[in-house]
Amino acid sequence: MVKYYNFDIVFAEVPDEVTLAINISNCPNRCVGCHSPHLQQDVGQVLDEIELQALINTYVGDITCVCFMGGDATPKEIETLSLFVKKQFPTIKTAWYSGKSMLPDTVSASSYDYIKLGGYNSADGPLNKQTTNQKMYRIVDGKMEDITAKFWKK
Repeated sequence: MVKYYNFDIVFAEVPDEVTLAINISNCPNRCVGCHSPHLQQDVGQVLDEIELQALINTYVGDITCVCFMGGDATPKEIETLSLFVKKQFPTIKTAWYSGKSMLPDTVSASSYDYIKLGGYNSADGPLNKQTTNQKMYRIVDGKMEDITAKFWKK
């Protein structure tokens, strides 16, 4: 079961998108220096298709992307929610922020438009640092294209 703690409309999590970022709880990764340690707990309310549709309906016309911020405890369920968004709202893109270093074998990259992989490593820094261990990918024809450099300040 997927639960979410909160959500926000953001402009920096997915390049060139106005994103409904949904913070998924029950994170199993326990990254040192995590900016949201409260999301390691099993808290919040259930995020099913009915709840997700209600959230999106509130912002439809204003958002261009839905990003699942976490969900490594339930990757197949997150993928199912992404496919639901793609079916119900074909003009809205989907993204998944995973703290895992690799996409799980059970998940298809083509279920998303964007995927961020990699746990936070304070020595390497976040996505906006060129030293980051994290990678952001745009999914094009099922292939993962690294677009991490879009986050770096020029």
